[in-house]
Amino acid sequence: MHTVDRLSEHDVIVKPSPVAMVWSEPGRAQEALAVPGVHLCDGEALVEVELATICGADIHTVLGHRPARAPLVLGHEQVGRVVAIGAGAMRSDGSPLELGDRVVWSVTVSCGTCDRCRRGLTQKCRTLAKYGHERVHRGWELSGGFATHVQLRAGTAIVRISEDVPAVVAAPASCATATAVAALAAASDRVDLDGAVVLVTGGGMLGLTAAALALDAGATVIVSEPDADRRAFARRLGALSADPRARADGTERLESVLAAALGGTGEGGGAGDAREVLVAIEASGAAAGVRTAVAKLGVGGVAVLAGSVTSGTELCVDPESIVRRLVTLTGVHNYDARHLELAVAFLERAWRTLPLDELVGSTHALAKLDVALDEAASGRHIRVGVAPGRRVAH
Repeated sequence: MHTVDRLSEHDVIVKPSPVAMVWSEPGRAQEALAVPGVHLCDGEALVEVELATICGADIHTVLGHRPARAPLVLGHEQVGRVVAIGAGAMRSDGSPLELGDRVVWSVTVSCGTCDRCRRGLTQKCRTLAKYGHERVHRGWELSGGFATHVQLRAGTAIVRISEDVPAVVAAPASCATATAVAALAAASDRVDLDGAVVLVTGGGMLGLTAAALALDAGATVIVSEPDADRRAFARRLGALSADPRARADGTERLESVLAAALGGTGEGGGAGDAREVLVAIEASGAAAGVRTAVAKLGVGGVAVLAGSVTSGTELCVDPESIVRRLVTLTGVHNYDARHLELAVAFLERAWRTLPLDELVGSTHALAKLDVALDEAASGRHIRVGVAPGRRVAH
């Protein structure tokens, strides 16, 4: 149990001291950093972390698959409780932040005044900072979710979440859920999701969440995913599932599943098709997934690429096919405050009827973070949790 003493308008002391796990380089164990005092500027807040979840981006960093500004505190999917507030700290809806609020917060910290922020692209702010991505420095050591506390900077979208939403459901809101909301919003700018056929390529956290959101919007959803357990989970959500590696005579062959959903040939665009795939959400980041997402779209369809967040995936696209089918290709990276608000509203509404709590397969103590990351990298679970308050078993 932590106690917070206010020394001045801006300075607080937490006892016992907050601890952050600092990552330096691939193959090296993370080290605990104690931060006894926190200086809160106007608009900032200190949150005690209830639970964090390990995102694929964390795994890519630890494995050395993406550049990182080390040393840093990883983690950007988490839920926690406000324990100290700087003057003027606000929730994303403009209401004052209060002590005791249970909250999730954006991956990004934005200025709100640059040209990109004014255009609504706050996640691409000219002075952008990101939780779980920044080099540790004096004054912002508590900058990632793999810690007992996180210091929220001014310019962070902070959203209160209901007490009854399980922590394993709430934590992913800050990345996977909000990004899935942004992806569906990008699609719905061109296609009405209600009644549409939506193809999701990739059945990880992002893809399964996108499927759940599309189903909630009234779409027929097909999830293309090679892992049988993840396909089974997609069906539990209410989606159809397809195996991209299925043999030509397989019952889960994508073309067969599409044909059943479309009421025709399943190839898209044919005269016998009663319906067409009008939305494809690419959530795998694999070249094959991107090709499938684009190839299966019907006339006037939109493909939203949301999974390709590491370099190295290159592919050829036939521009004539794009032009003649009037296809739209768009990318989504992170999200803005309204997407996080919608993500929380969805989770608060859906968690009792959907098995969202089962997406986090196991949870480890903060001191066992390296073990948790190894387990997450194994792919056995869609998400792995990290609980700062959990004791280490001896």
